[in-house]
Amino acid sequence: MKLIYKKNLMTVALIWAGCFVLIFLVYMFVLVPQSKSKKNIEEELAITERQYQFALKAAEEGTKIQLKRQIKQLQDKLGDFVVDSEGAANLTFDVGKIAREQNISSFNIEAKGRNVILEIPNCTYIGESHIDISFTGRFNQFFVFLNTLERHRPVIFVDEFTVARSRGQDKSEHRATLNVAVFVKKKQDG
Repeated sequence: MKLIYKKNLMTVALIWAGCFVLIFLVYMFVLVPQSKSKKNIEEELAITERQYQFALKAAEEGTKIQLKRQIKQLQDKLGDFVVDSEGAANLTFDVGKIAREQNISSFNIEAKGRNVILEIPNCTYIGESHIDISFTGRFNQFFVFLNTLERHRPVIFVDEFTVARSRGQDKSEHRATLNVAVFVKKKQDG
């Protein structure tokens, strides 16, 4: 009887072990991939849900008005930093006016490479234009002129400047040269 009992026990244990291995394999090859797939689908659903909610909100009239207002504000702000190609030509007149207001003598302004807009790396719509300025004046005039240029709209960036000490009769008048740059909106094709 003990032998039959051990034999039956061994048979039951082997059946249970076989079932356990079979269940484990089903779990590893069927359920685990499904849970990963389920997680991916839930993430995609969440992204789609956010896009749907955004689309609903964007379709509301109040949101459209708010977005148009924000676009207008950003375009106005862009005008503080970028000038169109026609405005770049008028910029030399603006700088000349500033120089006249400061009573700067021997003033000379020259655009580097007529109507040449230099490329800015990784920038599709904006380039830069350079202008050389030279004049004679006192240090105070130089700093007031420089400050006025930096507060100008559209923004004028001073790349380089040099001030050479006067060697002539009037020791208070020094020669200053500036290289300034402005951002210029490129003309778009089409």
